[in-house]
Amino acid sequence: MAEILGITGTPGTGKKSVAPLVAEALGRKLLGLNELARAHGLLERTADESEVDTEELRKKLRESDLGPALVFGHLLPYVFEKGSLERVVVLRCEPSVLKGRLAARGYPRTKVLDNVEAELIGLVSSDAHDAFGKDRTFELDTTRSTPAQAARKAALILGGKPGSAARIDWTRTYGSGAKLRSLLSVP
Repeated sequence: MAEILGITGTPGTGKKSVAPLVAEALGRKLLGLNELARAHGLLERTADESEVDTEELRKKLRESDLGPALVFGHLLPYVFEKGSLERVVVLRCEPSVLKGRLAARGYPRTKVLDNVEAELIGLVSSDAHDAFGKDRTFELDTTRSTPAQAARKAALILGGKPGSAARIDWTRTYGSGAKLRSLLSVP
């Protein structure tokens, strides 16, 4: 497989806004996982969300020559195999800010809370580190960044100038039961 770079993160962290800017900066073809799943007939829409058959998508991607590309989507760690991506940036967002972003999009209450909890515990980040390795996976806090600012940082990382490999841990911010209840209450 040709050099493939990736951007992932919990829904609402900025992937759709940041990825096109990064692809342009790096001169790469941009591929969204949802679009790839749709093109292969593997995206099923229900009333509130979309479901992707990740096993089938993994098989289709394994058979495809994606060429030098930037692939983005929250399912990245679940459809690409270890060693198949050169570098990956995981976009992260402070959970209370993420909660506001998702609520503003009109996400159903349960989807907001599921995604906030996933970001709080670093689910996508942990899965990306497991899938791609700590030497290829880097985190970027998008909480207070514009898409252009985040894209510049992501392009540097994906271009081979990663800087810090520090992991983001939101759980330290929510050290009390009251803070957690507030975060995980109805938006």
